[in-house]
Amino acid sequence: MPQQPHTTTLQNVTRGLLGTFMVVAGTGHLTFARQDFQAQVPDFVPLDKDAVVLLSGVVEIGLGLALLLINGKNRVRLGLGLAVFYAAVFPGNVHQYTHHLSAFGLDTDAKRLARLFFQPVLMGAALYSTGAWQLLKKQK
Repeated sequence: MPQQPHTTTLQNVTRGLLGTFMVVAGTGHLTFARQDFQAQVPDFVPLDKDAVVLLSGVVEIGLGLALLLINGKNRVRLGLGLAVFYAAVFPGNVHQYTHHLSAFGLDTDAKRLARLFFQPVLMGAALYSTGAWQLLKKQK
């Protein structure tokens, strides 16, 4: 993989905000929002919902810290990996919507539907803030 592209101040700020968001969300998995996150674990996942929430919380904290600390070409890999992570957890958002589950203040189908459109924004932010988007555009 080529060297890390230069990132702008806006990309760096976005990465810092996204990293902080991930650490807070991951902490929520382990503590104050644990039950709400369980509502997002689809029924087809063959593991205990609480275990999934705890494991994904640890992963989120790790990804968030990595966003805040990693530099160089590994940052592009991190952005790609984080985008894949956001895609992997998207079925949980769909599950919450299709099963009409209230969590995180999403107590109407309209709110739950609107949240579905936020996941691509997170994926884009991960790619943009790490320079992965820029690198992918160059490879076309």
